[in-house]
Amino acid sequence: MSGHSKWHSIRHKKGALDAKRGKLFTKIIREITVAARQGGGDPEANPRLRTAIAKAKEANMPKDNIEKAIKKGTGELEGYYLEEVIYEGYGPGGVAIMIDVMTDNKNRATAEIRNILTKSGGNLGENGCVAWIFDTKGIITLSADKYDEDTVMEVALEGGADDIKRDGEVWEIIASPEAFHSVKNLFQQKEFELLVNDIMRVPNTTVKLVGKDAERILNLMEKLEDNDDVQNVAANFDIPDEVMQKIGQ
Repeated sequence: MSGHSKWHSIRHKKGALDAKRGKLFTKIIREITVAARQGGGDPEANPRLRTAIAKAKEANMPKDNIEKAIKKGTGELEGYYLEEVIYEGYGPGGVAIMIDVMTDNKNRATAEIRNILTKSGGNLGENGCVAWIFDTKGIITLSADKYDEDTVMEVALEGGADDIKRDGEVWEIIASPEAFHSVKNLFQQKEFELLVNDIMRVPNTTVKLVGKDAERILNLMEKLEDNDDVQNVAANFDIPDEVMQKIGQ
């Protein structure tokens, strides 16, 4: 499976553990605060904020936490300044990586990201070195064992999705960022179980990994995700399902 869907599926499974460690809530609160600061506190008029609030609700974040984060972003409550930074670089096997960071200390964040990449067999690159490999898309995945192609296709087209394809054990529905919420809402209204639903960077070309490089890229992705300043990671790796099974993910 390709990196954007496979890693998000893995991250979805480990979400409960992240929540216990407080990392998931921290990342979502930061996203809500910055989204509200940039686009206002009304989720209906601010798609980025609407997406962040949806993530918060899926993570069972208390309503009070969500409201406080919005008010910090709009200035109604005292907050602290967060700077958004996008890092680009390479991982094991020449995999392209883009890392979205929100930090109150850019120098610290840069040093930490560079250290993680270097120790994992990668390196930090210049701005623009890999951005051309990725497009921003809304991605929804469903179990291919649970839902048949015709049913998924019908709902996807009705909602305004761009494409649907099978990727290993899941159906992957691809939509533009503008159509993402309508597609997602329609699947939820029809009571589909969504494995992944997010707006993310999707690679237009991938690097196939096996053996040690496959293990190393997954370890790298987890180390990056575990960093407090990192919000999202996109990479263009492709790991065959039989290799994933051997790794034990």
